[in-house]
Amino acid sequence: MTPANFDFHCHSTVSDGLLPPEVVAKRAAANGVDLWALTDHDDLGGLAIARATADEAGMDFVNGVEISIEWKGVPIHIVGLGFDAAHPALSGGLDELRTGRLERAKRMGDSLAAIGIPGVYEGAVCFATNPSLISRAHFARYMVSIGIARDVSSVFQYYLTPGKPGYVDHRWATLEEAIGWINTAGGVAVVAHPGRYKMSGGDMRRFLDDFKDAGGQGIEVTCGSHSPDHIMHFARLARHYAFHASRGSDFHGPQESYVDLGKLPQLPEDLKPVWRLIR
Repeated sequence: MTPANFDFHCHSTVSDGLLPPEVVAKRAAANGVDLWALTDHDDLGGLAIARATADEAGMDFVNGVEISIEWKGVPIHIVGLGFDAAHPALSGGLDELRTGRLERAKRMGDSLAAIGIPGVYEGAVCFATNPSLISRAHFARYMVSIGIARDVSSVFQYYLTPGKPGYVDHRWATLEEAIGWINTAGGVAVVAHPGRYKMSGGDMRRFLDDFKDAGGQGIEVTCGSHSPDHIMHFARLARHYAFHASRGSDFHGPQESYVDLGKLPQLPEDLKPVWRLIR
């Protein structure tokens, strides 16, 4: 069967989403998604229940994860799809990343305390279903709850992005490490939401050169944060690099998402959809 509506990027409470994996699965199915991947940040803990729920709903499921990397000082996310979730290369690498995330979160709490906002780490933990995956989103939700800012995006803007008082740098995986983990586990590596990175056109092409050289095969062309111009631009780059194209909402929850699950424009018809590599 050729899927009519695939969504290969979304999150649950296993990382920084607002809904449990089984609820995300049911929402995707209710929205008409027929091929779906859960891609929590740096963690595979939601995949088993997501697959079981997708099966019950009659929806095909693909293992997914979104891995945090750094390339030439730029934080970037790489989605892995269709891998063996039990492979030790991938699971071991993600274990190391989660340890680093927890240490970083504690340092973020210290930095915010130093500017007169104490207790944010402890408060953020209460917003994280999985404490080992505590993230800036959990910090932001807690800070909104205590009146520091009116919404999550404002917290990021004023406190949690590079150069702001709550931002703490961290040694993420390298591009080669992340793609190596995914490929070794039999999966496909995809550049997540490329329109969100603060890169010049030349830097983006240099990154994509490195991504392809390292074994990457896909790029998100249609995603929740991409404008129509982004879609056209990254479709051109997909053609240039002979990448397979992915489509993903980047859904985190009804209140914090660009678009709902499956409610995206279709890929340009001439592109090769990434599901062809993993089904």
